[in-house]
Amino acid sequence: MKTRIKWLPAAFIAALFLTSIWGAPIVRAAGVTDTEIRIGNIMPYTGPLAAFASIGRAEAAYFDMINERGGINGRKVRFISRDDSSNPKTAAEHTRDLVEQERVHLMFGSFGTPSNLATRSYLNEQSIPQLFVASGDEEWAHPKRFPWTMGWQPTFRSEGQIYANYIQAAYPSRKIAVLWQNDQFGRDLFRGLQEGLGITANMIVADIAIEADMSIDAQVDILKNSGAEVLVLNCAPPISARAIRRAAELGWHPVLVLVNAAASIANALRPAGLQNSVGVISTSFLKDASDTTWKDDPAIREWLAFMDKYYPDGDKEDGNAIFGYAAAETLARVLTQCGDDLSRENIMRQATSLRNYQSTVAFPGITINTGPTDFHPIEQMRLVQFDGNAWQPIGDVIESAFLGVQGDK
Repeated sequence: MKTRIKWLPAAFIAALFLTSIWGAPIVRAAGVTDTEIRIGNIMPYTGPLAAFASIGRAEAAYFDMINERGGINGRKVRFISRDDSSNPKTAAEHTRDLVEQERVHLMFGSFGTPSNLATRSYLNEQSIPQLFVASGDEEWAHPKRFPWTMGWQPTFRSEGQIYANYIQAAYPSRKIAVLWQNDQFGRDLFRGLQEGLGITANMIVADIAIEADMSIDAQVDILKNSGAEVLVLNCAPPISARAIRRAAELGWHPVLVLVNAAASIANALRPAGLQNSVGVISTSFLKDASDTTWKDDPAIREWLAFMDKYYPDGDKEDGNAIFGYAAAETLARVLTQCGDDLSRENIMRQATSLRNYQSTVAFPGITINTGPTDFHPIEQMRLVQFDGNAWQPIGDVIESAFLGVQGDK
């Protein structure tokens, strides 16, 4: 049997020689060059959850700003965002295309539980970071099984517990009705509410599951007739808006609790009628730009200037826009910490070593901490109440008992 010798180019031999002297050079994937890093994203720009599209638009605008300022460690960010219309199959197809055709280096901030679940196994098999998922599901905190996937916001389940504690303290013995979205988001938050109520969960006298794109007038009528004095709206902004408006039309004025995902003045309260929304209770971990408390806050001034220049079509009262800005700011911090080592492994190392990092637009006292076994970046929230113009913080920063103990550590 003959041995074939393949002559190697001189440049290749020289590279081998230098490597043997100086050690292995940093090897970059196709999504990183000396001047660019490619980042993929999936967002519902159309469909029943299109109200959340401003998250992706704000993220794109943030990276436009970063690029104008010279990029991150000298590299411009190429942010490639695709519309899945909240369809998991479409999300999976787009994600595969982003990885295999667009050669993105990581996925960032993609929206929704079903769409991210549809892509998680593929991304982990390919060792591609799936960072700061825009969903409060607990599925993004399994560092042993899915070491490349990490969430960002507080969990839906912990948020439900916060509402339970609030209702027990402020409105004990009041009957409760719940309108909840029939998906993993809705189920997780409803479960947290029931767990938080504990032995008083029997105060929930009516609950109705609905789909994200259905008419809900009849359901609100049923909940009113239950005699409930507290109404928890555990659904997307458009449905929440219709429910608030319908309750007002019926002359029903329960204590209204609105989940954080729907607590947008632009997408829920304004369509519901601001006069109908006065007194609504929710949670937040980010500042409200319309709150005069922050009118002289340097970070909010910078946010408003950012919106004017980079996202002029956006609504400054849209909480989803400030959410996207804060999430992109967090990713920029991680990539900055990476220095010149933008290997996917180092990106995950930096994402899992954030210590007391605070977004400029987060409430004071709310910080991000992560570790190799802690994939819950944000573990705190505050209760807020709508005064007819803005969300006003009430009470102190709340640490959830559920956060930091979920997942395989």
